[in-house]
Amino acid sequence: MQEDEALNPATFWRLDGEVLWQTPVGVSNGASNRSCASCHGNATDAMKGVAVQFPKVVSGTLLNLEAQINRCRSLRQNQVPFAFESKALLSMAVFIGSQSRGLPIEPAVVSASDAGRESSLRAGRALFERRIGQLNLSCVNCHDERAGARLGGSVIPQAHPTGYPIYRLEWNTVGSLQRRLRNCMTGVRAEPFALGSVELIQLELYLMERARGMVLETPGVRP
Repeated sequence: MQEDEALNPATFWRLDGEVLWQTPVGVSNGASNRSCASCHGNATDAMKGVAVQFPKVVSGTLLNLEAQINRCRSLRQNQVPFAFESKALLSMAVFIGSQSRGLPIEPAVVSASDAGRESSLRAGRALFERRIGQLNLSCVNCHDERAGARLGGSVIPQAHPTGYPIYRLEWNTVGSLQRRLRNCMTGVRAEPFALGSVELIQLELYLMERARGMVLETPGVRP
């Protein structure tokens, strides 16, 4: 299903994202309407290799791909940011991510002394290793210590986020990596971080760093 565009359900989100990429939106300061293509041109060329670099530090702030899309929407188009987990934002993320499909994941390193990125990476690792919730479990307990075992009939993966945004059959829709992380937190009976929170983006950064060199599959399909 994942490899065949005619069978991959996320294809509809990718097509919606392509429409959004090309559609001009009004700018309230009197400037002419502007689309993503107005600045970036053809996404096939301009966005190739972009998704594999996120999360990364932009102007001193750690952003994932969805946050960067909203940053452009606010700064360049003067529009209200898309809501996290909205169909519009997921469609844009799927469309942009699909331009890097098949490329190795290479989270951007601004410089070897980039303290902001390194501190965020350390924070993400600490979150991955921290026991939380009423079940007192960490990500490590499942995705390192029990990787390959089964939970509820499903194989426990090693938490390599190579396919996000992803179509999950259990969701019957496309969802972000942050949605999956919040599901895990709820599963161990912990209070999940808010969508778009710095903690979730730090955790995303650490997970993508763990997957460095693996091939991006966006949009992926999972059970």
